[in-house]
Amino acid sequence: MKIPQLKTKDFLTLADYSKEDIINLFEYSAQLKREVNKGKYSKVLENKTLAMIFEKNSTRTRVSFETGMLQLGGHALFLSSNEIQLGRGETIADTARVLSRYNSGIMIRTFGHEKVTELAKWASIPVINGLTDSYHPCQALADYFTIFEREKDIANIKLAYIGDGNNMANSLLIGAAILGCDIAVATPKKFEPEYSVVEKAYKLASKSDSKITITNNIDEAVAGADYLYTDVWVSMGQEKETAKKKKIFEKFKIDDKLIRKTGKDAKVLHCLPAHRGEEITDEVMDGKHSIVFDQAENRLHCQKAVMCALMGR
Repeated sequence: MKIPQLKTKDFLTLADYSKEDIINLFEYSAQLKREVNKGKYSKVLENKTLAMIFEKNSTRTRVSFETGMLQLGGHALFLSSNEIQLGRGETIADTARVLSRYNSGIMIRTFGHEKVTELAKWASIPVINGLTDSYHPCQALADYFTIFEREKDIANIKLAYIGDGNNMANSLLIGAAILGCDIAVATPKKFEPEYSVVEKAYKLASKSDSKITITNNIDEAVAGADYLYTDVWVSMGQEKETAKKKKIFEKFKIDDKLIRKTGKDAKVLHCLPAHRGEEITDEVMDGKHSIVFDQAENRLHCQKAVMCALMGR
């Protein structure tokens, strides 16, 4: 299969792509995954480098991008914000232009989404959003690919997200609206996903026949769901809110009882890291319904597909 061609220079949000674009990335991810399982590696990015800027710590993002670049024949450079000039007052524009002279691509994991868009504006090389407070497109791509591996037609499924209306809820909403599957997001009151994102998702869903539900009622959200999804209640940078959010979110957890309320043999996803005993129980994480670690593995394959599409041109 040929490397997918994306219409954009950068990978900032799934909203930039069509269903066909995303399915093409899925199919190429599957091919890369098959090759890895056979011990074969396509050196598509031989002698290319990826600068990785981390203003938020990570396990999966760092390891999957570094491993992916190695398997593709390239090299990844870890750049902590404490160790580069961006963290000492250099402008984003200057950082973008300098890194563009040295590297083949940039991945950034940061706080405000505007920092990623600014970096992409000034960089002459592809910029990949490794996570912002608004979106986590690499994770959502891997999540829907994990479902795609199990379904003949991803548009026929319902996904229920239970928890905080954070960057994961935002990205999953956009992904569902593009792919045509149904999604229900259940959060406590005042913790719903960003209004602008929900509005964008509804607009996309009008073209794909995706049914979107935003609710505070957990039972309504999970009824008929094929897949359940959760994330930590307290995102990175919100640590001061931990005690308050634990109390507010105590009913918004995935356990065996909630799975039974779907009325189906629902599978469970979590983007990790998990706070076991809070948003998800040990029994579910380690049980027959969990596809959490398949999902985590798929970050590697999907990100390789994205890097090939952007940097392998």
